[in-house]
Amino acid sequence: MISEDSFARAHAGPSVRRFARELGVDLGRVRGTGQKGRITDADVKAFVKSLMTPGAGSTAAGTALPKVNVPDFAQFGPIDIKPIGRVQRISGSRLHASWVNLPHVTQFDEADITELEAARRALKAKADSAGIKLTTLAFVVRACVKALQQFPLFNSSIDASGENLVFKKYIHIGFAADTPNGLLVPVIRDADHKDVYEIARALAELSAKARDGKLTGAEMQGGSFTISSLGGIGGTAFTPIINAPEVAILGVSRASVKPVYRDEAFVPRTILPLSLSYDHRVVDGANGVRFTSYLAKTLADAHALTEAVP
Repeated sequence: MISEDSFARAHAGPSVRRFARELGVDLGRVRGTGQKGRITDADVKAFVKSLMTPGAGSTAAGTALPKVNVPDFAQFGPIDIKPIGRVQRISGSRLHASWVNLPHVTQFDEADITELEAARRALKAKADSAGIKLTTLAFVVRACVKALQQFPLFNSSIDASGENLVFKKYIHIGFAADTPNGLLVPVIRDADHKDVYEIARALAELSAKARDGKLTGAEMQGGSFTISSLGGIGGTAFTPIINAPEVAILGVSRASVKPVYRDEAFVPRTILPLSLSYDHRVVDGANGVRFTSYLAKTLADAHALTEAVP
């Protein structure tokens, strides 16, 4: 918790104060190494890093993450104990690291995919004859590629020093796959060089390998942006955790037909809920809503999504 008195008295500039508030850091507890003891961005980062280091600080003093008290559940009634799966252990630790190290913000939006769904159904027979399952997710991936080309900031990462942004000239899209062994994230490499049919084929092939436990390590590495689609299960919105060191992840929920007011009348439209989580150190709210607005506009243009890739 930030003490406003000590925060106000801290010797720091406006940008450092804004940065500290984004991370929830009380500047009154940070030692400044700048000129005349002035607190710098590096001092704030070093303070946060010290809190994240195992064994650092004192729980009693409030300078380390407090541990959750786990009781003996058997004292309350019958229990059964089953080991956590290997995939869940690995993904769980990575998700926890992302959550505590990255300041998450989630932007919610909606896309009108009425025309897109009509086009998908019209192309279904052609896709089926080629052995391709043309899903809505394939169009979402294609739209994300266009959005990432328009907003390359979302296809970047902070480097190891924390001082620079790495802008990737490739677009590798990861997607969350629900498997019997837990959540896996296969990666569609060079998605910007694939049309919607090629993306649909890659989705099907990688999903099948994930379910069969045949994904290689290389097929889950190198992603620059991730999509987590829960539309096949349900839900209206959620807050996906960023797949660090990426800076953003798109959550897709179940589309539904809603009455939309158009031309002085309510008409039925198919609406797709979008949830974009981003690293607030890299992306601000204005850029977040620009991205989702562009994405929604792109998803509404079915023709552009079915065009051949140059």
